[in-house]
Amino acid sequence: MSVNQSAVRDLKSIQDFIRWTYSRFLKAELFYGHGTDNAWDEAVHLVLRSLKLPMDFDRSMLDCALTTDEKKRILKLVQLRISKREPLPYLLSEAWFMGLPFKVTRDTLIPRSPIMSLLETEFQPWLSEYPLNILDMCTGSGCLGIVASLVFEDAKVDITDISSAALKVAQDNVQLHEVGESVEVIESDMFTNLFGKKYDLIICNPPYVDADDYNSAPKEFHNEPRLALTSGIDGLDFTRQFLSQAADYLTNNGIIVYEVGNTEVTLQENYPNVPFMWVDLPAGGNGVFVLTKEQLSQFNF
Repeated sequence: MSVNQSAVRDLKSIQDFIRWTYSRFLKAELFYGHGTDNAWDEAVHLVLRSLKLPMDFDRSMLDCALTTDEKKRILKLVQLRISKREPLPYLLSEAWFMGLPFKVTRDTLIPRSPIMSLLETEFQPWLSEYPLNILDMCTGSGCLGIVASLVFEDAKVDITDISSAALKVAQDNVQLHEVGESVEVIESDMFTNLFGKKYDLIICNPPYVDADDYNSAPKEFHNEPRLALTSGIDGLDFTRQFLSQAADYLTNNGIIVYEVGNTEVTLQENYPNVPFMWVDLPAGGNGVFVLTKEQLSQFNF
């Protein structure tokens, strides 16, 4: 009898399957970093969401029995998570960002940007005035731009990406969160299709993983779109081009909020005279900086 056949026969309740999934994950030595950071939370998330139950599900009902079809659905997801090293949000077609659900597919990165910390504080003290025009470049699923439109309700937000497949997902999320009146989805290779536009705030979580980091990354990351992760040998190809053009698309008091993650050190080595304002991120993460239009205009990137 196979492991799965035994599980279908012997396990009965929701809590049985959470415990069993947890044990399987521990044995498989998976990598966690796409919504959870440990095997227990991943097991709880997989079981509850595969059953379409909320994460704040009443724990007194954990001993509810499952149907055979429900058991098989859970077992299939557990098997894919282990055998394919598929990140859980892709298996569920759903990721959570700042307490909100977003549709995700393998055409998009899984939302996890530490820029969320700045959204929570409305980009203070960096913004000197309320932003009426916002750009979320390299939007992927659209999560940063959509949340920005919810935070700044009077703003117009453009969300852009080079990937038409990613933008189809972003458009679904615009509809999901009912922000179509304030959010415009634009296919654009960096600033190519944004001629003449000016923004008070540009948010960008670009590809920045260097070749060595990508090649040594856990298998889970290799299931995400490489286009959204890597940018040349040192990870800075996109960033160099962006910094050389961004000032032209900012209003006089405009700022950029930009994520480079672990490539922070390489960026500073390349531009030792640029006064990058590195943001303290209380929720964790690193490599997010702020630059003003004036600072961008002073340097020849």
